[in-house]
Amino acid sequence: MKALILVGGYGTRLRPLTLTVPKPIVDFANKPMIIHQIEALKDACCTEVVLAINYQPKVMMDFLKEWEEKLAIKITCSQETEPMGTAGPLKLAEEILNDGSGDPFFVLNSDVICDFPLKEMLAFHKSKGAEGTILVTQVEDPSKYGVVVTDEAGKVDRFVEKPKVFVGDKINAGIYVLSPKVLDRIELRPTSIEKETFPLISRDGALYAFTLPGYWMDVGQPKDYLTGLQLHLASLRRKAPEQLAQGPEIEGNVILHPTAKIGRDCKIGPNVSIGIECVIKDGARISNSVLLHRVKVKNFARVADSIIGWGSSIGRWARIDNKSVIGEDVHIKDEVFLNGTIVLPHKEIKETVLDAGTIIM
Repeated sequence: MKALILVGGYGTRLRPLTLTVPKPIVDFANKPMIIHQIEALKDACCTEVVLAINYQPKVMMDFLKEWEEKLAIKITCSQETEPMGTAGPLKLAEEILNDGSGDPFFVLNSDVICDFPLKEMLAFHKSKGAEGTILVTQVEDPSKYGVVVTDEAGKVDRFVEKPKVFVGDKINAGIYVLSPKVLDRIELRPTSIEKETFPLISRDGALYAFTLPGYWMDVGQPKDYLTGLQLHLASLRRKAPEQLAQGPEIEGNVILHPTAKIGRDCKIGPNVSIGIECVIKDGARISNSVLLHRVKVKNFARVADSIIGWGSSIGRWARIDNKSVIGEDVHIKDEVFLNGTIVLPHKEIKETVLDAGTIIM
């Protein structure tokens, strides 16, 4: 069975992290985002994953070669010469996806993190004899989204964009199971599967929706990345608590790489991910945050609700807060306070920034 992941894009919403690393291989819970998806696809019996790429394809494929061996799954690249939308890449990879077996294939947006109920979704798709199945998730305020309206059996009736009156509370979660017949509906041009292809399948009564039973988040921007981490760690607490850190300095759900070092009298958590070879000195406080690889947090510093990029350092008694995002190789001096600050890579920060939303170029 095959799968296609829509990598695409420049990752602008997750800058400054994506100025040095392509978005799909930015770490999420100490593992590249896209690896969470590939592992789930392998668990659902996929044998080949196609990455639809138009940005930094060599960097992506060089990185993924080692994972191809680790996971024992074939990973190939379908490179776009121009942005092809969400349906065009399927047509571009048609020879791989439609191998003559008639088997359905998965399509995933690379920003999505969830419980990945791919086996259950595939079984549902086959039981309905569907041409296409959309994973949907329930939201509290559907007026902000495009709503997928279905009947009791899950057959998609219509799509309603940002409804002003209630028509349903299920939205497209960005994961699909598709029959090879769908490829006949797509032209080799930039086109949208959501706006152009799915309405045609729905019109013919062959499109279904499968409701996600667990958590879901599009982690393509910093605030949602942090929310997604919280949901992911809570899911680990239920399903695999052994993957979470324990100890007197740990509060709540924390994932800690074995190579990381924690000093005395620290308080780590809740909702924290600490990466490879991070060093956290005595008395530091970290909550609702991500430290990517090789970050150093000096004595009595505080990091809250923020993301700290690879190889960066936080000075003594410094404070990083309020959805700050610190790029790679940034060095923040002692006693500096950054409030909702975006710092591009390779900087030295000596002064406090109080105005939230400031970008240091």
